[in-house]
Amino acid sequence: MALVPCQVLRVAILLSYCSILCNYKAIEMPSHQTYGGSWKFLTFIDLVIQAVFFGICVLTDLSSLLTRGSGSQEQERQLKKLISLRDWMLAVVAFPVGVHTTVLPFILIEMRTSHHQYPSRRSGLAAICTFSVGYILWVCWVHHVTGMWVYPFLEHIGQGARIIFFGFTTILMNFLYLLGEVLNNYIWDTQRSMEGEKEKPKLE
Repeated sequence: MALVPCQVLRVAILLSYCSILCNYKAIEMPSHQTYGGSWKFLTFIDLVIQAVFFGICVLTDLSSLLTRGSGSQEQERQLKKLISLRDWMLAVVAFPVGVHTTVLPFILIEMRTSHHQYPSRRSGLAAICTFSVGYILWVCWVHHVTGMWVYPFLEHIGQGARIIFFGFTTILMNFLYLLGEVLNNYIWDTQRSMEGEKEKPKLE
């Protein structure tokens, strides 16, 4: 039996993200007062994504506890929708975006403690590409409005280099999506193999 139930871990992780977000917003930085505010930065967007994701995880745990033994088909359908949303968020944004920051350990804990069903590879890659291109367009729009790039190094490279960089980051996000899928499958295939070994009768 786990020393700390996974449900308690999720609540603790959610509270830590809420605390980080509150402290982040409390910091008075000049860049936070300009066009786009904190939403210009992928780090802040990722914090919001992780807080929403673990909020859904906690809500799923609560719904599972309330649904257990109720026999209500409607409640079970709603629970399945929550689980599908949780799994989709982990696959498409929580893992790929979270890998670039220190939130990765929390994601790995979540991946290890609960099985997550990945969407079809085509739809998953399409979703992460949409997110990547959307953020790139947002960065370009901020530059168009303010005349300044969100990330200063973009000021010092040419147009062609920026296009290559943006293309590379989109490819990287696709790679991270695939890495998450492989890692998730490996964790749970290994878990099933271990459980299967335990269930095998021992030969005298």
